[in-house]
Amino acid sequence: MSISRKRLSPEESRSAALGAARRLLLSDGPQAVTLKAVAAAIGRTHANLLHHFGSASGLQRELARSIAESVTTSIAVAVERARAGEQDARDIVDMTFDAFGREGAGALAAWMILTGNRDALNPILESLHNLVAQLSAGHEDHQVAETTLALVLNALGDSLLGAPIAEAMGLKRDTARELAAERLRARLDLYREQ
Repeated sequence: MSISRKRLSPEESRSAALGAARRLLLSDGPQAVTLKAVAAAIGRTHANLLHHFGSASGLQRELARSIAESVTTSIAVAVERARAGEQDARDIVDMTFDAFGREGAGALAAWMILTGNRDALNPILESLHNLVAQLSAGHEDHQVAETTLALVLNALGDSLLGAPIAEAMGLKRDTARELAAERLRARLDLYREQ
C-alpha cells in the first residue's frame, strides 16, 4: 500500500514511515526494515527517509521506541488494575509476550544485537526503566525491577525459541506464559499484603 505523493508534514512522513516499517517487520522480519524498503512502501525517496531518520539504524531505533512506548503504556495500566485485583496477571504476561512475539520486538531486538546496532536498543531499555520507575512509585522497590527483568527475558526468549523448545519437551505452547503468570500472581499477592 503506497501513500500518494502529496506533500506530508514532517510528522506525517515519520508516522507513515514507522507504520510501513512496522508492517515490514511483521511480514518479512527485521532484516527487511531498510530505508529503501520503507521508502518504496510509502512512495517516498530514500533521501526523504534519510532526512527524517539519519540512517537505517535510526529508523530501527524509532521503530523500537514506538513499539516499546506503546506496550509499556498498556502494561502500566494493566499492572495497576492487577494490583487492585481488577485484572489477572496472565493479561500482563500475554501483553508482554505478544509485544516480543507477535508484535516483533523480540526479533527486532535480536537483529539489532546481531548486527551490532546496540544503540537502537536504548529506547526499549529507556521504556523499561521508565515503566519500573512508574510502577515503583518513587520507592526503592527492587521487586518491580526483578519481576520486570524476569518477565521481559522470558518473553524475549519465548519469542525467539519458545515454540521449538516447548515442542521438544512435549509441553503445551503456552507453558512459558503460564509459568510467568504464576510467578507474577505470587508477586502481586505479596504487593497486596504490604
